[in-house]
Amino acid sequence: MEKDQHATQAEQVTAIRPAVPGLAGVDHLLPGEAMLAAMGGAPLAHYDSGNGALAFAREQDYFNDLYLLAPVGYFVLDSDTTVLQMNLVGADLLGLPRSNPERIPFRQFIAQRFMADFDAFVSNCLTSNEPQRLSLQMTRGRGDRGFAVTLLGSGAAGATQFRLVLELAEGKLAALEKSEERFRRIVHSAEEGIWEIDASARTSFVNPKMAALLGYTIEEMLEQPLVAFMDDEGRSLLERNIARRQQGVAERHEFKFIRKNGSEMWATLATNPIFDADGSYLGALALVSDITERKQSAELMWHQANYDTLTALPNRNMFQDRLSQEMKKARRDGLFLALLFIDLDQFKEINDRLGHEMGDALLVEAAARIAACVRASDTLARLGGDEFVVILPGLDHLTSAERVAQQIIATLNRPFLLGASTGSVSASIGIALHPSDASDPEQLLRNADQAMYAAKNAGRNRYSYFTPDMQAAAQLRLRLTRDLQMAVVNDQFELHYQPIVNLRSGSIERAEALLRWRHPERGLLNPAEFIGSAEASGVILEIGDWVFRSAADQAKRWQEELGRPFQISVNQSPAQFRSGPQFFEEWMRYVERLQLAPRSIVIEITERLLLDHSGPVMERLGQFKSMGLQVALDDFGTGHSVLAHLKKFDIDYLKIDRSFVMDLAGDSGDLALCEGIIVMAHKLGLKVVAEGVETEAQLELLKAAGCDYAQGYVYAHPMPPAQLTAMARNSGSGLTIGQISEPKLR
Repeated sequence: MEKDQHATQAEQVTAIRPAVPGLAGVDHLLPGEAMLAAMGGAPLAHYDSGNGALAFAREQDYFNDLYLLAPVGYFVLDSDTTVLQMNLVGADLLGLPRSNPERIPFRQFIAQRFMADFDAFVSNCLTSNEPQRLSLQMTRGRGDRGFAVTLLGSGAAGATQFRLVLELAEGKLAALEKSEERFRRIVHSAEEGIWEIDASARTSFVNPKMAALLGYTIEEMLEQPLVAFMDDEGRSLLERNIARRQQGVAERHEFKFIRKNGSEMWATLATNPIFDADGSYLGALALVSDITERKQSAELMWHQANYDTLTALPNRNMFQDRLSQEMKKARRDGLFLALLFIDLDQFKEINDRLGHEMGDALLVEAAARIAACVRASDTLARLGGDEFVVILPGLDHLTSAERVAQQIIATLNRPFLLGASTGSVSASIGIALHPSDASDPEQLLRNADQAMYAAKNAGRNRYSYFTPDMQAAAQLRLRLTRDLQMAVVNDQFELHYQPIVNLRSGSIERAEALLRWRHPERGLLNPAEFIGSAEASGVILEIGDWVFRSAADQAKRWQEELGRPFQISVNQSPAQFRSGPQFFEEWMRYVERLQLAPRSIVIEITERLLLDHSGPVMERLGQFKSMGLQVALDDFGTGHSVLAHLKKFDIDYLKIDRSFVMDLAGDSGDLALCEGIIVMAHKLGLKVVAEGVETEAQLELLKAAGCDYAQGYVYAHPMPPAQLTAMARNSGSGLTIGQISEPKLR
């Protein structure tokens, strides 16, 4: 059985020779002549000091792909005959390691009496474009009987290296038989893995080294598909390259194999296709080199070159690359980018007082706290010492950068536990914007650094913009944010209500709650003057909670006073949808305590939210429906809503945007659009509310179109609760006409 297996593998190894590129069609020649024909005479890469490493790598790959498994000795020699490269047979003939670490010259193996002939042969190879031939005696050392060889050399005029084919000077048949026997022996003892697959990518031959690399026996690997030894990534890469091999393309790839014990092995595969005499694809032969240590070393070097060893954050090198890429993307997408330069205040004092070990611990914790304030798509890097930078790409609102800066300052203000002691630091943050502040990465970083020093000089524990105008605007926003926080504490907000009238009965069955801020200095403010700052600072969550509870209280009072159901619509900010679920759970309990029917509250959302498929938005809509609250889609027709979204989300009401109502006339396109929206909504089981109705003519057209509800100045301006109570008792009276402009809580 063992003899049969050896014979089979010997036949398979014999079949390897036609797979060597360049040998097909020249098998009538001696092996050396065939190799010389295959060499062609293409110029060799020069190993000069400028690009020697790269040139050598390219030549090495080329050499391995074409000649490593050739059944004759093949060499690349320098002008002093130092062996630069050699194939398996050549290394065996000279008794040298293939890498020739000692840089031994080929001339050392020439018998003394043939030295002059050999030197002339070398000179001709380096000065002539014609192949050179020489028969001589070679020896492996003193006392060796030597062996007769024929050398075939090919170089080019002015070359500094040349190729050499060595074949033993024997008869043609004897040479072929001996070379095949030697070739089989070399394949079985080779230090590289040799792997042959058939046309179905199943293993037809492996040498002992290949089996040992993966921890299998040869018998365990035979007939197994190549993908059985790869992970999913490797299988995908292999499938993409099978077609190229079948087209006759020799390729070199890096693959990750899985050893029998489950560990990973990275390997380079130099693959050559095998064809029969008719050109049919038979399979492929691959030379496999284990590069696991090199790969791991390269990955370690890359990581050390791009990441900070203390905090594991990207370092200056990777930061500069990321910043350049993000700035290019910002220009392409038409968005702006903010760069935050962060310096820890009082860090040196802690480092001096508690020692470098505790200082390092503080830096690690500070990095973690800053990372918690930014998105996964942002880049946080450590430039060195106590300096950090944050790249905030894809921003459409300036206040987004401010919000992140405020969060970082707040989180770094918390004490740090450092062993048995505690330490406190603050942060000075500089903000520079692209493209307004700088168009190249280096200048943007310098500007952010300069802004950071401005923050330090202004008293630390704050942020500063690069430009004075932006800093002044930021200070105004900061003051407004503080005023908003005090407004929540001091109960300065109030709700006004605009009636929503049933167009069939003429009764007021619903109203929309509209937020007002009675500022102690600026008087009564509409939402447009402060909602943006409330959203940017996060105060919107507290305001939204107050609005919901106040609206629920008012709905309960009106139901008791009017003796009938009454609904209140409450606008929801997108920021509330993306917040945690605590407010919504508390709202449900609050409604239950009031013994208020959940359908008494309608949550109004915008079309843009329907396009946000993030988890929190979907979860909030689901919570509303499970609570029994109804949902209205506000400003319909101005965004990107489509039927698919309306069918997917459980919407109860559509509110036609006022832009379609304001120019409504009997022969207008707006009337056709309104009629289409109403018909579509009714077919989907939705009720329709027309916003911004100003005139009796608009009202009559909407009634004729089948609209369910109307809201606007044709009935009333937003008003305090007491006024709407009186109006609701006498539904249909108290109509006033006015301009339509009512900002809402968003």
